[in-house]
Amino acid sequence: MAETLLVNASRAQLVTDVIRPALQTGTLVLCDRYMDSSLAYQGYGREQRLDAVRAICDAATGGLMPDLTLLIDVSYETSRERLHRRGNVDDRLEKMEEAFHRRARAGFLELAKGDPRFVVIDGERDEAHVFKAAMEAIRRAL
Repeated sequence: MAETLLVNASRAQLVTDVIRPALQTGTLVLCDRYMDSSLAYQGYGREQRLDAVRAICDAATGGLMPDLTLLIDVSYETSRERLHRRGNVDDRLEKMEEAFHRRARAGFLELAKGDPRFVVIDGERDEAHVFKAAMEAIRRAL
């Protein structure tokens, strides 16, 4: 729960200081890891109550939701291989056990089901394909 509260304290400040002011000027905002990440990692991954995590996220964001969410879906095995290749294995969440990551991925996919703001991109494909799919989704949304 402390992790959920800390992440969302940071998110609340980001929304207040950066995101809302930018949106008020008509600026397009791209944000990595918004509230769906908390639902997936803390809710599904850490098996916290989803309603509690969602309520904390809603309070932190003031209900501000993205118009588009790109979910780059990648298997546990591929993510591990890529992290090791890049040397990004020391992150606290990345050090979590395999079951945690599988629950988080399943959570992301569950969140995306039936939600039209989500575009799921096959992250098993090469970088060029992922980039092209992301840009196409963004163009369609604009």
